[in-house]
Amino acid sequence: MQNKEDKGHKYKPETLMMSYGYDPTLSEGSAKPPVFLTSTFVFPNAQKGKDNFQITFGLRDRNPGEIEGLIYSRMNNPNLQMLEERIALWDDMDKSLVFSSGMAAISTFVLSATKPGDAIVATTPMYGGTYFLLEEIMPKFNIKTYTVEAGSGKEKFEEAIKKAQADGRNVKFILVETPSNPTNIMTDLETVSEVAKKYSTKTNRILSVVDNTFLGPVFQAPKKFGADVIIYSATKFIGGHSDLVAGVVSLSEDIAKSLLFYRSMFGTMGNPFDSWLMLRSLETLKIRMEEQCKGAQKIATFLSEHPKVEEVIYPGLLNKGSKQHDIYKKQTTGPGSLITFKLKGGENDVFKLLNSLKLFKLAVSLGGTESLIEHPRTMTHADIPLDQQELQGIYENTLRISVGIENPDDLIFDLKQNL
Repeated sequence: MQNKEDKGHKYKPETLMMSYGYDPTLSEGSAKPPVFLTSTFVFPNAQKGKDNFQITFGLRDRNPGEIEGLIYSRMNNPNLQMLEERIALWDDMDKSLVFSSGMAAISTFVLSATKPGDAIVATTPMYGGTYFLLEEIMPKFNIKTYTVEAGSGKEKFEEAIKKAQADGRNVKFILVETPSNPTNIMTDLETVSEVAKKYSTKTNRILSVVDNTFLGPVFQAPKKFGADVIIYSATKFIGGHSDLVAGVVSLSEDIAKSLLFYRSMFGTMGNPFDSWLMLRSLETLKIRMEEQCKGAQKIATFLSEHPKVEEVIYPGLLNKGSKQHDIYKKQTTGPGSLITFKLKGGENDVFKLLNSLKLFKLAVSLGGTESLIEHPRTMTHADIPLDQQELQGIYENTLRISVGIENPDDLIFDLKQNL
């Protein structure tokens, strides 16, 4: 299937994942794309070589019907291109660019979007790697981050922008993790987008950037709420099998050129084999995420009723009428499969539980077919100072679960026995 629609009928992304962007006749009739494990591509003639470089390097626009040719796998590759086209369908964006890891994606984006003296506004808590990038590395380039608590209203975001402006800095983008990692706090994307537009000027556009790893692309579509850029750790649900590391940035054509240039110069693109694996994974993305979500709802409900559990934070258990529930109902179609809960007790009690579970694997990451459990304070968020962890709602009794596709009753049995 080469077209997104036929006779006025628009195909759904899960249907297009099976064939969009791939012509079997170009690959000996293979039903699935082969892996193009090559570093370089041969030009049919010198003019084609010139054309390919001009288009890829942005020296000229494509002519009507002209296709970007292949040059070198640091710039483009058939597996990479097919994957990017299909992810862009999920996000309804002009372009999706695939990177060698989630951190490669966000690092390359941040460096492409800022210059010394600029500022970033970001929600907290955030993934530990992102925190270290913004708080420890970017200040070396004289780029400062102003933080806002996840779930805040527009006033807090406006205050952060005004503070940056008072310091003589231009805010280049607002970065939002929603739900937040690991506390599962929802932030209103439409509000963030409105603030970004309100404070943009003719000479300084402020982008609305969303880390959509926890719920996207199946349960949350940030573009519908004005997001300019969507970022993923594709290692998680998009890869989905814990057998690769990758990242994605989805964005509009007008802001993609700079990021493409930086990716090519830094060499942070995804490789052909991992791209091929993700093409496989996209075919089952929707059914995997939906099945994981069903299991998570049952497990979260069980935990919320257990006497050894102090609190469960899961979008599917939010109180109706609360601000968080309103945001959840407004901008998502499901609660996802990440559960945060607090055990009654301290670190010793937490470690005892972690060491006793049999079905849950004690490991970081999330979004794979297997269920995982981890201790954010000493693991994924260990590089955040303890005082900051406390302020961000990360305590010694906080645990994070990523629910896989096992039978949820078996997972509940594992938790029940060991709690």
